[in-house]
Amino acid sequence: MGTHDWTRVASGIFHDFHHEWISEIKRALNRRLPEDYYALAEQHAAGFGPDVLTLQGRPDGSGPPRRNGMPAPAGGGVALAEPRVTLAGVSDRSFTQRRRTTVVVRHVSDDRVVAMVEIVSPGNKGSVTAVRSFVEKAAELILMRVNLLVVDLHPPGPRDPHGLHAAIWEEFAGQESEAPPARPFVLASYDAGLVVRAYMETAAAGDALPEMPLFLDPPLWVGVPLEATYLAAFAEVPLRWRGVLERA
Repeated sequence: MGTHDWTRVASGIFHDFHHEWISEIKRALNRRLPEDYYALAEQHAAGFGPDVLTLQGRPDGSGPPRRNGMPAPAGGGVALAEPRVTLAGVSDRSFTQRRRTTVVVRHVSDDRVVAMVEIVSPGNKGSVTAVRSFVEKAAELILMRVNLLVVDLHPPGPRDPHGLHAAIWEEFAGQESEAPPARPFVLASYDAGLVVRAYMETAAAGDALPEMPLFLDPPLWVGVPLEATYLAAFAEVPLRWRGVLERA
């Protein structure tokens, strides 16, 4: 069983599933992360709402030994090698350019936010204002050197004709996309290092979701097991709605 066509049900059904999926992703990441990182669900940062998963590091330097200023890999899913997903774009915006436009947002926990996962909801595409707000806040996070993974299981619509990744990348890097993705679901991971890189994969209803990288202190990244966490969350959807979504 792969992903589903969530346009078959009301947005509230996805919203309920969405909370379960965030929790599953949080638990999976906490099993995979080095000791000096941890994942929290339902935090607010840079204007994103409660459907955001934040990843934070301890400011006191505790945790495993660091290699060249980065935490040494610890546990499954953490790597320094290039991730095996498609490199979709490289920004020529330099770190010095970004520093001049950065507004620092501190998390209430006083720990450093290094990465976030955003599961797109129908409400994020519900109006021109909602799309614009999402795109601007995503670009702002990248400008602040917060690594970002955006998971969008909702097809492009009139307000994002090329998909949210294309809109984010145009906002941040000024690079336009020529055509919408061949498959409607888009998974985009942004490495907010000195040179920003965007990695993108696409999927359609029925496809298994690929494991996507979530960058920590680039090039260090952790694999996010989207398929396993999706299936675990979907198992908690009420049977009445699972039947609608699974109907051939």
